[in-house]
Amino acid sequence: MHKRTLLAYGAAALSMLALAPVTQIQAQPAAYPNRPITLIVPYGAGGVTDVMARALALGMGKSLGQTIIIENKPGAGASMGVVDMKTAKPDGYRLTLTPVGIFRQPHIQKVSFDPVADVSYVGAFMTYDFLLAVAADSPFKSLKDVVDAAKRDPGAVNYGTPGKFSANHVAMAMLEQKAGVQFTHVPFKGDADSINALLAGHTKTALLANTVQPYLSSGKMRALAIAADKRSEAFADVPTFRELGYAFDVPSPLGIAGPKGLPPDVVQKLEAAMQSAMQDAAFKQVAANYGIRLAYRNAQDYSAFAKKAFAEEKAVVQGIGLD
Repeated sequence: MHKRTLLAYGAAALSMLALAPVTQIQAQPAAYPNRPITLIVPYGAGGVTDVMARALALGMGKSLGQTIIIENKPGAGASMGVVDMKTAKPDGYRLTLTPVGIFRQPHIQKVSFDPVADVSYVGAFMTYDFLLAVAADSPFKSLKDVVDAAKRDPGAVNYGTPGKFSANHVAMAMLEQKAGVQFTHVPFKGDADSINALLAGHTKTALLANTVQPYLSSGKMRALAIAADKRSEAFADVPTFRELGYAFDVPSPLGIAGPKGLPPDVVQKLEAAMQSAMQDAAFKQVAANYGIRLAYRNAQDYSAFAKKAFAEEKAVVQGIGLD
């Protein structure tokens, strides 16, 4: 009996030892990422932001070994992605682009998100340029011509933008304030609609992002000024508003964020993938096609920028009386 009892205990112990490694392996989560990732683009398909996001997603996907799926969610001042992050699981499988408009919206209207507290910033990869453009046959040959026309007939000079409260709108409101003139704002759903209206003669000017590049290259449009702190290499012949006597610019980096509480190791992997994608020849070519300035910020620097921008946008909105 004693011998049988010892054998039974021995068999039970061996069974437990055999099962223990399997249990440990099953309890360990699979390394990130082990399935496709979704990246929200808070603009419609086909625009410069969408094109750049798809190029970046392709490069990041190569580095991560997973597909990154683009989900377009336009509307609400390009804040739909940040709104989505409030309910997304912080596991790195649902991310969003974060345009600077998200730091402005809370100061203009009631929103359901806090652009600092409700997201985890991963990094920034580019910055927009905003250019005041006219059609090739426009009588306006310079920014002075536009301002002088607005002084002669307040409100007669209209301009198109991709939407109310966009960075484009902010830039023109700043010009109005600095020049002491009044324009008429015509908001559209995106740059494409604004461009079509300008070319068709429905608007006299437009404040456009890098989407304007092909039209400048083809000679269909002229750029009169750029809302940047210095001239862009891609638009070297276009003077800044500052050069022309109007002291303002509109910084506009674009980056990626995830939900609040994104694990540090996931952020690090996404940071590394973004840096790798930015070195990809195909990505660089897409950026060059639109005259995009590539500018990397890591998670720490981009988070610091977010806090600073959120505070500064309040002063901007109040200063120009944007409504």
